[in-house]
Amino acid sequence: MDGLISDWLARAHPVPRQAHLEWSEQGVALLPLGRLFAAIRLPGELVYAAVGSADTDRVAAALRTRLKGPVIHDRRVAGVTYYSLINWGAGVIACMERAEDAPCLGEGTYLGVPRIDRQEPPGTYWVVPPRYDGDLCRPKDVRSLVADGRAELARPVAD
Repeated sequence: MDGLISDWLARAHPVPRQAHLEWSEQGVALLPLGRLFAAIRLPGELVYAAVGSADTDRVAAALRTRLKGPVIHDRRVAGVTYYSLINWGAGVIACMERAEDAPCLGEGTYLGVPRIDRQEPPGTYWVVPPRYDGDLCRPKDVRSLVADGRAELARPVAD
């Protein structure tokens, strides 16, 4: 099954063999978005607020339950970032919303996608790996998570 999923992910690359080579040599392949899928970039702070925890296991369980699709974890210079993979066609609508705190990334953007068996730190890894060829998050589930995170972050802090 992992081979079929890897082959599906690799098809996002114009030369799928290159993606497989990058996974074998580096553990992460740079895949262009907008062909097979897009990604919503979710700052860690927003995700933690939405799920009520920064605990790695609790976050993974909540994302698995709420998004029902693949999510990548990356630690960027600005901090922890999650990427939920969504259908590119549906992503066009999500991208039109131009959310600054959770932007949709599509055509013209490359995403570091970990090898399917990279499911824990260090480095970029799958918090929720794809379960089958074509497995993606539903944009409405991602929007719901983002809305919950925004609401929680906007809540006044009790003294």
